[in-house]
Amino acid sequence: MRNARRILRIALFLIIGLWLHYVMPHRDVARVTSTEIIRTDFSNFNRMFYAQADSGTVENPTRDLRLINTERKATYFFGLIRGGNETMVYRNEDTGWIYPPYFKFDSSDLQAESAALISTSEPQQWVVITHYGWRVRWASIYPNAVSIRPVESEDYRPFPWVNLLIFALLLTGFLFLRAMWRQFRERTVDPLADKVGDQYDHVSADLSERKGRVSRWLGTWRKK
Repeated sequence: MRNARRILRIALFLIIGLWLHYVMPHRDVARVTSTEIIRTDFSNFNRMFYAQADSGTVENPTRDLRLINTERKATYFFGLIRGGNETMVYRNEDTGWIYPPYFKFDSSDLQAESAALISTSEPQQWVVITHYGWRVRWASIYPNAVSIRPVESEDYRPFPWVNLLIFALLLTGFLFLRAMWRQFRERTVDPLADKVGDQYDHVSADLSERKGRVSRWLGTWRKK
């Protein structure tokens, strides 16, 4: 039983960790090489990784998808270690009022901004792209770009202030809920459990006493 609880806690921790890694904002230092629009057919598997259609349009199983092609600085261990350049493709979709709560309605404007920042010759123009999601090549899944802005050089290192603030709020909320649960358990659950235990002991003692009476009564008949 203890191992089952441990496995359940580990699985829950992994699910929450993966969900947070997917929806939390990430910022990449990159260089825009081109922009394009492709016609996309969504499968039952990868449909959940795409946002809704543009605000004001009809949601269809097949629609145009805006892409931003870049060359970015590879990072590891939450951006603490930087590697060489690698290609990265971002999608550009509205999130609207639904999940995840980025309230993005300007995908057309972002596509125009990205096209204006295309850099293929020296001196190269580097940008910071804020996005969420994963790049899964075999499933044709792209991270969704939320914003883009130019920076001075490729050596710029963005600091994850927003992520730290969100983690601090989540930790505070978790500690608050934990304190509420412990207080509720101390005031309600534990007294109720003690009351049930006392009633069980009382019923057990009563049954034992009645059983003893029956045994003594049967004993009087055996003596006869």
